Amino acid sequence: MKRIGIIGGMSPESTLYYYKKFIEISREKFEPYFYPELIIYSINFKEFKDNPNGWEGRKRILINAAKALERAGAEVSGIAANTPHMVFSDVQRAVNVKMVSIVDAVAEEAKRRGLRKLLLLGTKTTMTMPFYKEKLKEKDFDVIVPNENEIEEINRILFEEFVFGNFKSKPYLLDLIEKYISEQEIEGVILGCTELPLAIKPEDVSAEVLDTAEIHVRALIEKALR
Repeated sequence: MKRIGIIGGMSPESTLYYYKKFIEISREKFEPYFYPELIIYSINFKEFKDNPNGWEGRKRILINAAKALERAGAEVSGIAANTPHMVFSDVQRAVNVKMVSIVDAVAEEAKRRGLRKLLLLGTKTTMTMPFYKEKLKEKDFDVIVPNENEIEEINRILFEEFVFGNFKSKPYLLDLIEKYISEQEIEGVILGCTELPLAIKPEDVSAEVLDTAEIHVRALIEKALR
């Protein structure tokens, strides 16, 4: 089985969740005590988030991390966060290791479940920039995002609360999700920030929940098996 590499640290809270899911899914899929080899490169989130060179600087951090994983022996890898997939293609081109896209994995899972109309939640960048929405639309999904004020509040919650393990605003997010399920007939909710599944669980809402972190871990393990 191929050795898996994960670029984490965006934030450390969600990287912990990735590792937890890696263990749970391995126990589900494999014989006792068998866990695929895994290397985690946890970047400095402050250097990434506040990079003075913006996305060019962030892309360089991700490329350096991907190359470090490759040198360490990773044979398949992924970025354990949704927003950095804005530069996923550039990072993939910089290494010889096959990388698994979280956006592609989510699209495949939504298709498998027969979902078409999806609410996309995440950082402001994920909800407003085309890299996520347009890729899903190209695959024939109808993608809805919250309004401008809601986008700002969700972004604040993620960066001021969830990345620190503070989930006091969970009720706000659940009410928002239910509003869109009712008003827009949403079939599935994409938890398009890997901190969101730390608080929001499938049983919390009345539509299908797409936990991007869990979906991504499963896709990485499947790719490593192939």
